[in-house]
Amino acid sequence: MWSTRMALALAATLAIGLAAACGDGDSAGKATAAGQGGFTVPKLAAPQSLGAPEGQVNLVAWAGYAEDGSNDKTVDWVHPFEKATGCKVNTKVAGTSDEMVTLMRTGEYDAVSASGDASLRLIASGAAAPVNTALVPNYADVFPGLKLKPWNSVNGVSYGIPHGRGANLLMWRSDRVKPAPDSWGAVFDANSPYKGKITAYDSPIYIADAALYLMSARPELGIKNPYALDRGQFDAAVALLKTQRGLVGEYWSDYTKEVQSFKSGDTVLGTTWQVIANLARAEKAPVKVTLPKEGSTGWSDTWMVAAKAKHPTCAYKWLDWIVSPKANAQVAEWFGEAPANAKACGLTSDKTFCATFHATDETYFSKVHFWTTPIARCLDGRKNVTCVDYSKWTQAWTTIKG
Repeated sequence: MWSTRMALALAATLAIGLAAACGDGDSAGKATAAGQGGFTVPKLAAPQSLGAPEGQVNLVAWAGYAEDGSNDKTVDWVHPFEKATGCKVNTKVAGTSDEMVTLMRTGEYDAVSASGDASLRLIASGAAAPVNTALVPNYADVFPGLKLKPWNSVNGVSYGIPHGRGANLLMWRSDRVKPAPDSWGAVFDANSPYKGKITAYDSPIYIADAALYLMSARPELGIKNPYALDRGQFDAAVALLKTQRGLVGEYWSDYTKEVQSFKSGDTVLGTTWQVIANLARAEKAPVKVTLPKEGSTGWSDTWMVAAKAKHPTCAYKWLDWIVSPKANAQVAEWFGEAPANAKACGLTSDKTFCATFHATDETYFSKVHFWTTPIARCLDGRKNVTCVDYSKWTQAWTTIKG
């Protein structure tokens, strides 16, 4: 069963909102290459070789991604890295993706553990450089399903090294919700018998969850990508969420509150993460989870290197270290996500860990639409319409919640 120590490390990240701004307005003038999502990127080259280690590396990371034993003396993959490479690690823990983007633009940091709602902005603005994966030997063992994805590459060029991934799931109390739900329709049904006991993720990015459901519930809308919504599609998703607002007892961003709410029975149905379900079960809450038949949204984080990194060799050594089997197993198990390195599965202390988090199940993850920043240039490739950017998602979320 999951350690409460790991849960404490998770708290800072689970509590964040994805209040990121829309795509960068200043990137168009710098752009020289068209990206697969319709946006453009500056022309930057990846290094062909590495020099001597510079003695340090400055990281921007989510809480729990660069543990050095200060939170738990038994959880430390930073000091072994420093000893092996001679690169001292200086970590700035960021609370939001927006903060990560701001910090990377200062030029003070060498690498960042960017989520999909930040990575495209870093690429488009020229803050992140392409990565030469040949200089990261452990990249060879990264699951193919994480390589060269829309949030970490452009036109077949990698812009980072995958760190881990996870899905947003449907959770319910098995003693209160019957029959067992298999669709997101359970949380959007205006006539739900569980009115007032439904929960939803408290973030503008949750609009994508509504759009995902509408992909199959209302195929006439023509939604192909839940992060690429034209005005009509966006308005339909917002309308659905405004209806859902009458069903929601509370929105969650703090994992401890969701665990306690399911334990007490104040909440019986809603969106969650696998690690939260594990913790709820540890608290004796009779909960079950499923990946609904429509699929789900989710996250996949990527270690990216600053275009003007002052310590590029140490940055590359960190990328190779954090995706190495042992370190990747440690960070995945501590944080609560599927590891990126396939060999990590044999090194977790919980031998059922990778099965629980579906680490090797590409069919499972093929149903997950990973968080990506909505921008005006539609990410599904459409050129005849303008899509709604994330700044408007943020504005709409305020009206949804009232």
